[in-house]
Amino acid sequence: MIKAGIIPNLTREKAESVTYAVTDMLERLNIEYIFEPDTKQTFGNRFTYSENLYGEADVIIAIGGDGSFIHTAKQCAIAGKPVLCINAGNLAFLAGLEANELELLKSLLNGNYTKEKHMMLKCYLEVNGKTDMIGYCLNDIAVARGKAFNVLNFNAYCDDKIVNFYRADGIIVSTPTGSTAYSWSAGGPVIDPALSCIIMTPLCTHSPLNRSMVFNCSSKISITAPDNGDKDIVISLDGETNIDLPQNGKVIVEKSDISAEFIRIKSDEFFDVLNRKLTQRRVEK
Repeated sequence: MIKAGIIPNLTREKAESVTYAVTDMLERLNIEYIFEPDTKQTFGNRFTYSENLYGEADVIIAIGGDGSFIHTAKQCAIAGKPVLCINAGNLAFLAGLEANELELLKSLLNGNYTKEKHMMLKCYLEVNGKTDMIGYCLNDIAVARGKAFNVLNFNAYCDDKIVNFYRADGIIVSTPTGSTAYSWSAGGPVIDPALSCIIMTPLCTHSPLNRSMVFNCSSKISITAPDNGDKDIVISLDGETNIDLPQNGKVIVEKSDISAEFIRIKSDEFFDVLNRKLTQRRVEK
């Protein structure tokens, strides 16, 4: 027997109805499940709630879109638990199942699934010789202008050796998983998430070297922003954690010691999913 922890993103229009469909299927399969207490205001006394969901559950089921999947997957990585993502949004590249495929949840019982590890990054901020960890990311770390519309100066380093000087709106450092997110929008390459590497993509650069660069996963990427005066510069991790970069600060990015583990029930490959999702986007337009 297994116990599932269910994490729905109830800001999604379809998430509540998909959640009920998931619980109905789990009950048919005699799979025990729990929710976090903050969802009780939506679901009332129908379900069981636990303050220690990540500790009690054997597998986490995230219901929503890619944004909520990323947040949940990071929490799962910290807790050492695998996550199955069920789409209640639009494209959802990370979804393991669509809402019309819930019959496949039976694979959780018979073990007919794989676990796919995705590399993560960890980010540090160094100021005046003191280094503090900011957090983990699954998609990307962006160092970019804040509210002001100014072109900024950046220095980028790999293993403390200068890579390039950029005049740009910012720099995106991403994982292969994040290569289909912000980095892609900025012109970066699509990377199979099964690979381990670090992608650096300048954002709207005025510099001659305006292409992405791909580094070995063992590399340490550093970014400074000298000669920008008091211009507003922000460090953003997966669009969730946002902090200011001091004038004398250095952002340091390296491969994380933990990774996200996604449950894959279907046999479709990454590029099958990519092409299907892009076709879906063209049809929706």
